[in-house]
Amino acid sequence: MDSHTLFIDAEGTEEQLKKADVELGKIGYLQNNQNKTSVVLLEFHLKDVPGSVTDVLLLINEFNFNISYISSQENGTEYQLFKMGLHVDDPEKVSGFLKEAEKICRVRIIDYNSTEKVYDNSIFYNTYVLGLSQMMGLSEKVKQELVVHVNLAMQTLDEQGLSPYRTFDSISKFAELLSRSKGSGFSPRVSHHKITDNTEIILIEPPCGSNTAVIKSNGKLLFVDSGYACYQEEMLKLFNDLFPDFEKIKKTILVTHADVDHCGLLPMFDEIIASKKTATCLAREYEGKNGYREQNPLHKPYVNICKILTAYNPINPQKINVPWEDRQNLTGPLTQVGFFDFEELHFEVYEGRGGHLAGETVLIDYSKHVAFTGDIYINTHGLTPAQAEYNQYAPILMTSVDTDPKLCAEERQAIMQRLGVGEWQIFGAHGFKKDYKVNI
Repeated sequence: MDSHTLFIDAEGTEEQLKKADVELGKIGYLQNNQNKTSVVLLEFHLKDVPGSVTDVLLLINEFNFNISYISSQENGTEYQLFKMGLHVDDPEKVSGFLKEAEKICRVRIIDYNSTEKVYDNSIFYNTYVLGLSQMMGLSEKVKQELVVHVNLAMQTLDEQGLSPYRTFDSISKFAELLSRSKGSGFSPRVSHHKITDNTEIILIEPPCGSNTAVIKSNGKLLFVDSGYACYQEEMLKLFNDLFPDFEKIKKTILVTHADVDHCGLLPMFDEIIASKKTATCLAREYEGKNGYREQNPLHKPYVNICKILTAYNPINPQKINVPWEDRQNLTGPLTQVGFFDFEELHFEVYEGRGGHLAGETVLIDYSKHVAFTGDIYINTHGLTPAQAEYNQYAPILMTSVDTDPKLCAEERQAIMQRLGVGEWQIFGAHGFKKDYKVNI
């Protein structure tokens, strides 16, 4: 195909192939690090009619690419998947070629040479973002925004000397899990927990994102945390099934902290109860500014990718009610900042110092032995299989489980130390309720 190119297809262990690379390099057969010629394999989705490939060939000629491989086979449909290998001397031209080719037909990159950093990145953005967009049904406008954040994430990894492939593979699997869990795949675990004769807590555990706990007391409802926005349709149906008057009632929710996986459904509520720091973070997002997570430039692209994939929309801060004291200088791991009553439940409210996220809130009812602990304390042994799978990939997009793991550990310990003697029901924001007994 070309007087300067030889293709060698080899199989073997990673160690054997590395050894082969060394030997081939010694005799001058591998020169990818010395010149920028590469081959990319593209798949064009063309009408199965005479002349359909002509425009593609003219575009290839316009970009002065050589064709190293052509393959197409009739498949019984009105389209053919026409594969071409393009041998290019200037990798920077590939991105422009793809943009023009997509005006002619749908194009998919099915192989690329990862040894060329600039070349590989331009291919990567197009292929990767297209895959995520199709998986999540994203609009063209959102797709372009996603390209920007994927680019920033790639730059962040490059500057740290890290390979992007493992990280972006995890993001792809995260998106696949989100998509797989929608519609008929949405199967939350729903459980009912009696507190008194007139009070119960309904715990809803979606496959991805935070739990939503619903306190039903004396016929009134209070929601705690809300999961991802991409499940709004599914959760709304579930709410209407559980609470036939849901559409008619005033909808109030308490949010334990301002992470995207806890705040996705806030726009459907009439009133949001939160700490002052959480309210500040949500207001910043509404104004188009960085939230707490995005204020770290290393974390920003991943959080924004998560927001795009989950269809996150900031909440109007006018809906937020801050009923507790705003303590600027928190001393210990947990500081009592006020009280919160809801019908038969009477909570002491504590704010953490930000081990998980600034503004994090814990509620403890000492008379009913009930605690809501957000993400500071969760029942890791009570996760559903879907939740456990989600937890493998979520930290990639949420940057880390905790902002300060050591401080968060101290906060968890402080929560347990504050529980008095008796049998407790602890509702964390992920996983099943934790039954916990404190002896004399």
